Amino acid sequence: MNVRRIELTMRRPRFALYAGIKPTLVIGDRGQPTQWGRGTWQVPSDRSVTIGVYLFNRVWRFGQAEAAVDPEDAAAWEYRAPMLPFLPGRLGRSRG
Repeated sequence: MNVRRIELTMRRPRFALYAGIKPTLVIGDRGQPTQWGRGTWQVPSDRSVTIGVYLFNRVWRFGQAEAAVDPEDAAAWEYRAPMLPFLPGRLGRSRG
């Protein structure tokens, strides 16, 4: 399988009604805990893959967002967490 790297920046709001929660990244069907900030991950370069991000507070998931990454898509993506623990997050191409 051919792979390429994408860069994903995880942003949290300055003021949020939750603390100490870190995002979880799902690529395909495989989840992995991540940190806030910028990181890189491998994705297939020859087919589309779905990436998703959510937050988990030991009771429920929130801030969920997902997007399909195609081989011709840009390599820079951004996740923005919600301010409130019952709202969805946003995941899309980075604006630079």
